[in-house]
Amino acid sequence: MLHRNRNAKIVATLGPASADKETIEKLFYAGADIFRLNFSHGSHADHKRSLGIIREVEHEAGRPIGVLLDLQGPKLRLGKFAKGPVVLVEGEAFRLDLDCDKLGDQTRAPMPHPEIFTALCQGADLLIDDGRVRLRVETCGPDFAETRVMAGGAVSDRKGVNVPGVVLPLSAMTEKDRADLDYGLTLGIDWVALSFVQRPEDILEIKAIVKGRAGIVAKLEKPAAISSLEAIVNASDAIMVARGDLGVEMPPEQVPAIQKRIVRACRKAGKPVIVATQMLESMVTAPVPTRAEASDVATAIYDGADAVMLSAESASGKYPVEAVRMMNSIITQTEADPHYRQSLEVSQSPAQANTADAIGAAVGHVASLLNIAVSVAYTSSGYSALCMARERPKAPIIALTPRLATARRLALAWSVYPVLCHDVVDVPEMTELACDTARKHNFGVSGQTIVISAGMPFGTSGTTNLLRIAEIA
Repeated sequence: MLHRNRNAKIVATLGPASADKETIEKLFYAGADIFRLNFSHGSHADHKRSLGIIREVEHEAGRPIGVLLDLQGPKLRLGKFAKGPVVLVEGEAFRLDLDCDKLGDQTRAPMPHPEIFTALCQGADLLIDDGRVRLRVETCGPDFAETRVMAGGAVSDRKGVNVPGVVLPLSAMTEKDRADLDYGLTLGIDWVALSFVQRPEDILEIKAIVKGRAGIVAKLEKPAAISSLEAIVNASDAIMVARGDLGVEMPPEQVPAIQKRIVRACRKAGKPVIVATQMLESMVTAPVPTRAEASDVATAIYDGADAVMLSAESASGKYPVEAVRMMNSIITQTEADPHYRQSLEVSQSPAQANTADAIGAAVGHVASLLNIAVSVAYTSSGYSALCMARERPKAPIIALTPRLATARRLALAWSVYPVLCHDVVDVPEMTELACDTARKHNFGVSGQTIVISAGMPFGTSGTTNLLRIAEIA
């Protein structure tokens, strides 16, 4: 059985460089635990084909594999220009308005987004083309904004617009997102990543549509989301630190501290957290990363992130398999550092005052006192396994679950090794199953101790209330 000797997980994005079965299979065996389908690119047919291959690999490997559907989200863009690109000069005036019938020039441009004008105020900044050009609003109304160029540069048709520090009155989901979400749910995806999250209500909106058919990952890429961090973490099932977009709308020097803050908030709440964007960016074109990139990945691991993600590196780069293999190697080496465990313990938040967290904390305490081979969570919803993972125990975690959907989702969680099993009817059967699974999957041998958590009655979600210490027969 495939048994990775590491805690943190790897999310690998699929794309043109990794669309065939041979490559997807190599990515999985190189270390990918979750595959990301980026619906900003590719057709529905492309993603259906990729998902079909993933399920083939899953069946052949005998291991649950998670699939993450990443929604594109709203794209705010300028309109078109009459004579191609224009160069905006620092200090000059520049007008934006809703008159899309009139093409842009050196002094003005159409911006077909009334919601932006509604939210603007004097002194607000507008970032064009990922922040390469910056405008400051001097006066504005419901259909225009007179701005001053603060950082000049070339602008052209359909360049992206960011409005940092302003909550825009629009849904995080476009009509395209709703169609993509509906299609993905029919295919049986496991996680949905929601872009453009500004407030917890955005998460509640998509949850009302999904109705538990997939876990919801909130992509934190806007300053407004950071202002409501705890509420968004509590509303979500998992979080993604989308550092690329955060680095556009916020000063880049603030992003590392924000990343650590997000990871701490997720660990406190017991929610999986993915650190993403440009982690091994140079491997898009080179067979090895920079030393700074290796340190970047290691930092996320020292902080206790559940997963790290590859985007272009595995989707469109020249070395997709090598990138996953390198990510796997960096994680393994970092977790082998004696200071790694110390770093996790220093940053650990106290357990919350509820039964499930108390059981999870007790499992972590037992693991630190006894030389146990493995922690085992018998779980229907995955909640008891997440409570166990929250404590970052020394021993690896097996999640025994009778639900395939739960097993696939738990592929994202720190140190969790999901195993599909049959329903159990009593504690002796559960204990025997846990011991047999630990031995069969090479987590322990006869005579070693394991610790088990579960909920009574069996099969009822959210009832974690049992801790048992057993010995492998």
